Amino acid sequence: MDADALPLLLEPEQLEAHLGDDELLLVDLCRPETYLKFHIPGAVHLDYADLVQAHKPIMGLLPSAQQLGRVLGAIGLTPELQVVAYDDEGGGRAARLLWTLDVLGHRRLSLLNGGLHAWANEAHELENHPVKADPADYAAHIAERGVADKSYVLAHLDDPDVLLLDARTPEEFAGAKRLAARGGHIPGAVNLDWLQTMDRRRNLRLLPADVLRSMLQRLGATPDKEIVTYCQSHHRSSHSYVMLKWLEFTKMKGYPGAWSEWGNDPSLPVEM
Repeated sequence: MDADALPLLLEPEQLEAHLGDDELLLVDLCRPETYLKFHIPGAVHLDYADLVQAHKPIMGLLPSAQQLGRVLGAIGLTPELQVVAYDDEGGGRAARLLWTLDVLGHRRLSLLNGGLHAWANEAHELENHPVKADPADYAAHIAERGVADKSYVLAHLDDPDVLLLDARTPEEFAGAKRLAARGGHIPGAVNLDWLQTMDRRRNLRLLPADVLRSMLQRLGATPDKEIVTYCQSHHRSSHSYVMLKWLEFTKMKGYPGAWSEWGNDPSLPVEM
């Protein structure tokens, strides 16, 4: 397999042509019960909870490099492998894996466009027996380039070259729905609900690139700016991060503490 030729956003037909290739690691981030019922042939299962760390009320934090090395090694990841990730809920869990790997410097990354919805609804082959991974040693090293913490966000609130992209619902953004001690959003942030970037008529695939670019441009999210994505726990906003990467934005960070951290810290400013 020419793994370098696989695009970041992968269609089911493209994946089908490479199933069973030695250099491909297909990772299922569906609910465990869904995986046991049916999954794409050859896919290993990864529990989403293993990708995140929580210090309540802060959820969705990035685990240590040591922990990530154990988790990723357990599914058989090695540096040369092409990772293709999918889930059954629109790509948020799969994108969180890809954001994590991007932060670790793993370059061969693909998101299955539409995930299990597209694969199953378009009559591609499924299997129901679990795939046992061959464990590997994976040396994880976290780079700062793709990660923003609250100090970084606070320091760039008035920076015209940095834009905060909030992937939550409009109700969460406005403070009408509160999932932390305080409602609202980080000052200066713009809102693009991650669900609005999906095409429900095409099995939750991302909307066409030109449509997404227009949506982002209307919000002031342009490639010349650094875009920091966040939601409640950097689940939905990981999807936004991968979307931006697919659209060839080059300056992005994810804020894993997200609103679960910001909204629960009374010392930080909030807009409604």
